[in-house]
Amino acid sequence: MRRVALLLVAAVCALAAPAAAVVTDGLLPNGNFEDGPPKSALVNGTVVSGAHAIPRWETSGFVEYIESGHKQGDMLLVVPQGAHAVRLGNEASIRQRLAVARGAYYAITFSAARTCAQAERQRLNVSVSPEWGVLPMQTIYGSNGWDSYAWAFKAKMDAVTLVIHNPGVEEDPACGPLIDGVAIRALYPPALARRAGGNNLLKNGGFEEGPYFLPGASWGVLVPPNIEDDHSPLPAWMIVSSKAVKYVDAAHFAVPQGARAVELVGGRESALVQEVRTVPGWTYRLAFAVGDSGDGCAGSMAAEAYAARATVKVPYQSRGTGGYKRAVLDFTAIANRTRVVFQSTFYHMKPDGTLCGPLVDDASLVGLRKKKPARRLMQLL
Repeated sequence: MRRVALLLVAAVCALAAPAAAVVTDGLLPNGNFEDGPPKSALVNGTVVSGAHAIPRWETSGFVEYIESGHKQGDMLLVVPQGAHAVRLGNEASIRQRLAVARGAYYAITFSAARTCAQAERQRLNVSVSPEWGVLPMQTIYGSNGWDSYAWAFKAKMDAVTLVIHNPGVEEDPACGPLIDGVAIRALYPPALARRAGGNNLLKNGGFEEGPYFLPGASWGVLVPPNIEDDHSPLPAWMIVSSKAVKYVDAAHFAVPQGARAVELVGGRESALVQEVRTVPGWTYRLAFAVGDSGDGCAGSMAAEAYAARATVKVPYQSRGTGGYKRAVLDFTAIANRTRVVFQSTFYHMKPDGTLCGPLVDDASLVGLRKKKPARRLMQLL
């Protein structure tokens, strides 16, 4: 009898616990929130009542289910994909249980928008226990009011819980951010690639490995500063300083090589960095492409590259319609590890007021030879 009771308790617990969704590259189950709660679970037409009212998601706090075209005062709320999104009030969150591969790396992509002009310091917490990150939301990156963000984690268990949380303290909960298009992509540690002259010592130099692009999302994906993450959504690369970089794809932007590249949209406030093993005294050649992504960012641009004590500034005249030029930096290593840094010299802005900048792609680093010691002049006796 006791065994039967224990089995019944186990069955009830199994039914009550949310099932972990099996992860595949793309949108999470109901990641676009098109499968909405029943009308009876919406208070005043938008406020979600019940933690499991939205299929495949668990909610807590003041969460609203928003339909595209919903009016907030004089503001018309626009959903980036599909017809629905969720809005997170103060201390509200959404979460979903995911089945993953223990020890594997994943990148989360989602779209978010502010809904109040005064909420300029709005941030979002993204976590997969025990890792978490704080993503600052700045709509100046996108012209349509929406931006897509990437965040990465390493799975410590076979099943994890993704949480997106609004830690805001706005007086009006309706000023919380809109969330839509939550997706995931498995990341694979990039290996060294063979290039003419030797192995490319830069990993992921073509930026082909990175976060998922939402279907039809023509605005790219923001990769936040790496100080916000334990793991970079751009494997092998760090984003240093206070501004993000924009990850772009060939489907919506002009990409010099392959399918993906990085746009330096933060001026001197963001830098793309990779640390590589080098041999002191050896000479190395850094080669890369600089251009524009064809997004209307026009003007006199310049991208800078640093390595050891060497630097090069690459001017590029952009018409905003796409194009690129090649650049090379030769340097002599002074340590066992050398940081390769890419940075925009200037700040750039499109006519609509959004930040933009030069594109960097197809970066490679190869060893040339050991620097020859200076010859000594010998006097004949």
